[in-house]
Amino acid sequence: MSAITRLTAGALALAALTACAAETPAPGGSAAAKKPDKVAVAASDTECKVAVSEVAAGTSTFAITNGGSKVTEFYVYAPGDRVMAEVENIVPGLTRELIAELPAGTYETACKPGMVGKGIRNPLKVTGEHKALNTDAKLAEATASYKRYVKSQSDTLLVKTQEFVDAVKAGQIDKAKELFPVSRTYWERIEPVAEIFGDLDPAIDAREADLAEGEEWTGFHKIEKDLWITKDVSEDGPVADKLIADVKTIVAKANAAELTPLNLANGAKELLDEVATGKITGEEDIWSHTDLWDFDANLQGSRAAVQALRPVLEERAPDLVKTLDAKFAAAEAELGRHQKGDGWRLHDELSEAELKSLSDVINALAEPISEIAPIVAK
Repeated sequence: MSAITRLTAGALALAALTACAAETPAPGGSAAAKKPDKVAVAASDTECKVAVSEVAAGTSTFAITNGGSKVTEFYVYAPGDRVMAEVENIVPGLTRELIAELPAGTYETACKPGMVGKGIRNPLKVTGEHKALNTDAKLAEATASYKRYVKSQSDTLLVKTQEFVDAVKAGQIDKAKELFPVSRTYWERIEPVAEIFGDLDPAIDAREADLAEGEEWTGFHKIEKDLWITKDVSEDGPVADKLIADVKTIVAKANAAELTPLNLANGAKELLDEVATGKITGEEDIWSHTDLWDFDANLQGSRAAVQALRPVLEERAPDLVKTLDAKFAAAEAELGRHQKGDGWRLHDELSEAELKSLSDVINALAEPISEIAPIVAK
């Protein structure tokens, strides 16, 4: 994150925190008769104070302020750790908002300081009835359209991951290196849906730095390290087998999942946040330096979610659609400068100035994308 972005984020955080303090009941209380505009969440390295323990069914906006020293995440979990909504990469001093659609039932909220482990959890009760967003015909079609996109990408994910796994198990290091960023492309495009399902996402995509103490490391990045650093995958057969098994499971779950329009809106923003906090820094593919393949996939996945919602946005916010079109075009053009053959330049080949230019266009795109969820939730 650039110095300018950090300063802007700090100003926004202060404004959002002030607004939340005025609008939300005191911590530990239950939902008031009048639904609060925002539910304040005070996160730190040791606490996760959610202002209410009960909300009305429907859409709720959580405003999470990170008062700790570690980057944190916030989740709303249904039973079985199914992710109903999430926001990642909340840096210290920043406030981030998350809009979730929650039917009546019992849930848990969680802050994850350091973005590891099960998190600091609190019970959340949701009561009453609500009219689901998908009862709107255009929103229902948007969700169906995006599910078709997820199906097309996940079908190819299976094929390409199997090719990658076969190369690893055969000890074909050069071939596996070529297939690593290609197979991950299809994963990165649909990751917001994949992340819904508890521990499957980290089993497939956890980086070494993400691991909690004593946690087993599996998935793409474990094999990445062995391909580029140890240059020995002779012991990676079980890791490769688990990877393809986990991918098959998550693909089946993703294709069967009931998505909401907010999954699309939040997912579009989440994919850009991944670029801004991971791909830009080079920390995602730290050994292979193939971050720009992921960068492009995240950008495409974000555009797919926005395009699915386009008929709704054209009706409710036509000026926003024009802005989004222009900002996506600018981001794609800037990234396109770094194409190399059928792929992309490696991250360590880019200068600081080139990385800053990429960061700037992503931040410029993320701002109007953050306006989509409130429009969808109307």
